[in-house]
Amino acid sequence: MNVHGRTIAKNAAIMAGATLISRGLGFVRDIIVAFALGAGLFADAFFVAFRIPNLLRRLFGEGSLTMAFVPVYSRVREEEGEEAAQAMARSAMIWLAMILVFITVLVEILARPLTIVIAPGFLDNSEQFRATVDLVRICFPYVIFICGVALCMGILNSRDHFLAPALAPVALNVALIGSALFGYYMGYNVAYSMAYGVLIGGAAQWLLQQPFLVRSGFSWRGPWAWKNKGVARMGLLMLPTVFGAAVYQLNIVLSTLLASYLPVGSVSYLYYADRLVQFPLGVFGVAISTAALPSLAKLAARGELEEFDSALTSALGLTLFIALPAAAGLVGLAEPIIGILFQRGAFTPEAVVATAQALIAYSIGLPFIALSRPLVAGFYALEDTKTPVKIAVVCLMANIGLGVWLMQFLSHIGLALAVSLSSFLNFVLLYVLLTRKRGARLLPPGSTFKTGLLSILIGWGAYATASLHPWWLVLIPVWVVVYVLMAFALQMVEARLFWGMIKSRIQRKKRTR
Repeated sequence: MNVHGRTIAKNAAIMAGATLISRGLGFVRDIIVAFALGAGLFADAFFVAFRIPNLLRRLFGEGSLTMAFVPVYSRVREEEGEEAAQAMARSAMIWLAMILVFITVLVEILARPLTIVIAPGFLDNSEQFRATVDLVRICFPYVIFICGVALCMGILNSRDHFLAPALAPVALNVALIGSALFGYYMGYNVAYSMAYGVLIGGAAQWLLQQPFLVRSGFSWRGPWAWKNKGVARMGLLMLPTVFGAAVYQLNIVLSTLLASYLPVGSVSYLYYADRLVQFPLGVFGVAISTAALPSLAKLAARGELEEFDSALTSALGLTLFIALPAAAGLVGLAEPIIGILFQRGAFTPEAVVATAQALIAYSIGLPFIALSRPLVAGFYALEDTKTPVKIAVVCLMANIGLGVWLMQFLSHIGLALAVSLSSFLNFVLLYVLLTRKRGARLLPPGSTFKTGLLSILIGWGAYATASLHPWWLVLIPVWVVVYVLMAFALQMVEARLFWGMIKSRIQRKKRTR
């Protein structure tokens, strides 16, 4: 077990813990927003208005910007020193602020035609259209803050700090909860109150990063330049990553479009099933790949490529060790999980069965989606952002083609299965091309076989006990313990890495008490 593997596991544990808090608070936020805002005219207006800066956040913010920034910043820091790296970061922030302020001014001026493009149906209701235009103008400057947070995240992650960036969404959730309750109890329009809450949340997310940047030794005061080679390199790397993010968003839109041709309820079945699959992906899959990127970028910058391969192998092994049994558990417990979470009110037993079928189809692809993230981080660390995007385009076409074909026979299950099959293709192409690029085998067959065997046993056990209501719920942590103990008995390195993640979280909690 190499030192870089332990570092990635420790940092992933920090991110996973913070993400778990954020996801839990996000659920509370959804409940409170539903209570205060409801689902009427102003609710629709707010959600449409907030969707625009959110889309830009996904395209230009956290993923694309951070992944393009970290390798360049790490290389400059290694080759030219701390001062040059800080100057590059300051220059990047100045460029980012100038571009985003310019875009924001354009949106403020063109808010009406922009609203017509994104919500043409609102023209039939003049009050709703006016409200949406107002809310677009209030919400949009949020993009300046959140893209700034993405750059701060890149700086902190490169300096081996992961807690503050991972906690950033908590600040937004708190701001939205507070603004919704404030507007509701003070008698103000809740939609407008929440729009201002978006801005407050964005500012809070940015301010949250600043003490940690100072503590890490970074300062915004100092030299910077319009013509900075590092920023130019970062900009070139960002272009493919932005395109890749656009491909992902297009994938979602086209899948939803196909589902709209299926019987009523199909879109909802896919939505609720996807939310469950995204939980382990968001808590562990994203955490491991985000934690891996700075370590991989530093090793690539130093030319320590054998260590790079070893660190990436550890990240992939740990990802598979968590994702494969999670997928097996979701398959085995699909119906009871959907039932306990959603079967109430208008959500009928028939809807539970249909959603569970979609969940099983999605879960098949969960390990491949999770494994693709560290592989993409490996390409980015080597400053190759074009290859993952080319593969993403191929997989987009495969997903749509498979979806159109499979939905003819399997309805909404076919669309979910198409996502899993295209995710498998994405993983295979990424893995084959990166192993060729590096000339190294990154997933040891012995460890992969053991993980697969244990996951099958856990999935079968979960399925066998699924009918023991409500004891199946109590048995979930038991299956986790059994899985880890069997992995230790088989002397799996990934088991020690996983236990290191858990132990580091326990020790951190003890220190903060």
